[in-house]
Amino acid sequence: MIATQRLHEIGQSLWLDDITRGLLANGTLKRYIQELSITGLTSNPTIFDHAIKNSRDYDDAISRKLKEGKSGEALFFELAIEDLRQAADLFRPIHDRTNGVDGWVSLEVSPLLARDTAGTLAAAKALHARAARPNLFIKIPGTSAGIAAVEEAIFAGVPINVTLLFSGAQYVRAAEAYLRGIERRISAGLNPDVGSVASLFVSRWDVAVADKAPPDLRNRLGIAIASEAYERYRALLDSPRWQRILNAGARSQRLLWASTGTKDPKASDILYVEALAKPFTVNTMPEATLKALANHQGFGEALPADGDAILAEFAKAGIDIDGVATQLLGEGIASFGNSWNDLLASIASRSEALKAA
Repeated sequence: MIATQRLHEIGQSLWLDDITRGLLANGTLKRYIQELSITGLTSNPTIFDHAIKNSRDYDDAISRKLKEGKSGEALFFELAIEDLRQAADLFRPIHDRTNGVDGWVSLEVSPLLARDTAGTLAAAKALHARAARPNLFIKIPGTSAGIAAVEEAIFAGVPINVTLLFSGAQYVRAAEAYLRGIERRISAGLNPDVGSVASLFVSRWDVAVADKAPPDLRNRLGIAIASEAYERYRALLDSPRWQRILNAGARSQRLLWASTGTKDPKASDILYVEALAKPFTVNTMPEATLKALANHQGFGEALPADGDAILAEFAKAGIDIDGVATQLLGEGIASFGNSWNDLLASIASRSEALKAA
């Protein structure tokens, strides 16, 4: 049994954190599903920026859409929805077989809406309707405005991937927004079966404190943060409030591990995969980490039981965990915003080149 299949035996879903038109056209994504046990996929502005900037795979589609009068953001979302529809169709048998637990793909609203609840909600509804696929999540960031939009989107029946979460406290806010949305649907007599995941970013913690952490704590903060969030996750799943919505026909929002590619070249290439191999979670990983995992025969230790103790050690070292969590969220929003602007600039540049040609 290869290591990717082993994750499913543990009870964890393995998703790919990547999408390109090339992966779809050349059959690579289909092969990953068949051979490497991939059961879902996530995307973000950075992924699409690199895909469009570093290949010619989108040129024909861009040319067609230019002739239709499309440009900028509208043109991009048409490209993205085309890709994600194809991916969603590949995963649809998994989605159907698991009764909607697995087989999802994700599309993000514009990061420029991160502080705009009404704009985020309107975009989430519109994008999900345009995609017209039941196994497509709309990604909404875990800002204050985003969390408010999550509740409203869930109440409206839009499946949501709450992204850019960096701490147990941020995860709980996302989970409670999901709960409120489902509870409101139950009170209104609506079907409470609306899918959702909450995406906790892991490796960025270790990058953020690399120059501050003592040597014996190197590459341990992200895993400790994840450990603490997992404890909160399991406590919520076992809570009377959560049990009530399950009894009414809802499903559990799953905890998803994001940013699980190893950033430190001196560390194991599957450092976070090993540590985060826990049941009833999702690990979405970049293609390089997926390939590295496929070359491993087994796993080491899963999440440590002493996550709180490790966090205490970081606190003793003068690292403000809450402050870093806030910093990472702000940096994440800024980074995706920059990628979004780069993406639109790439589309504009490619459009001009294609017009000239």
